[in-house]
Amino acid sequence: MQLAHTPSFDGIDLDSRYQAARRIARAAAEQGMAFYRQRNELVVEHKGGNRQDVVSLADKTLENFIRAELAAAFPQDGFLGEESGSADLDARCVWVIDPIDGTACFVNGLHSWCVSVGLMIDGEPALGAIADPNHDELFHGCRGRGAYVNDTPLAISAATHVRDGVMGVGTFHEPGKRHFIPFLERLLGAGGMFVRNGSGALMTAYVAAGRLIAYHETHLKSWDCLAGVVLVLEAGGRLNDFFRDDGLLKGNPYLVAAPGVYDQIAEMIGPWLDAPAMNG
Repeated sequence: MQLAHTPSFDGIDLDSRYQAARRIARAAAEQGMAFYRQRNELVVEHKGGNRQDVVSLADKTLENFIRAELAAAFPQDGFLGEESGSADLDARCVWVIDPIDGTACFVNGLHSWCVSVGLMIDGEPALGAIADPNHDELFHGCRGRGAYVNDTPLAISAATHVRDGVMGVGTFHEPGKRHFIPFLERLLGAGGMFVRNGSGALMTAYVAAGRLIAYHETHLKSWDCLAGVVLVLEAGGRLNDFFRDDGLLKGNPYLVAAPGVYDQIAEMIGPWLDAPAMNG
């Protein structure tokens, strides 16, 4: 899948939706901080018995708030949330939400969590807002209008080799997990370095900001990355064919990277990653 042009999104009030995404992400992040300061009182559930995949009252409360705000402003739009499921996915505009991306970090007192609000229009990533209240950063972008952290434009890394910076990595979903250690061995063998901070949305935003040269997850869900994908594309980065084969609902292997290292990293990952890359 290629995205070599900027979509026009004719007939869609993009301004109102972009403004709403930023406002709602910030407001939800403020609510999240109130929960975060009292996190020891939260009841934490483990999804499907997976000790890494957790959910709390904070996740559910924030998603309900975001969903209600979006429904009031744009009742014709569809919705896909990590906690409350989907509605009207055949609409032209579909909001894709992660109320707290990095819940395991959140409940354990780490600062790498955020609120992610993204929008697809006609099946293409259109805009996104990622609010990180611990660092007072709002990453946001809209197709054809650039990407920013607060008011500062984002710029992808100029790296040309994995030795030139640090990349983000992650795994825990069963699909693709067996490929993770072989990939890390290739990365380290080439002189690369990696981090895993527990938030796919933040690591994607950091790629757009040039803080990371790339981010690879063996299997990621769309609500963890859709908002950040817009930032990467607008900052000049590259994305694999993530939305293929119903990736919006099921997820897929994931890679976003600076143009100068994308091919090198994709080769390390191997042919299972996917078809040709989507370009910003």
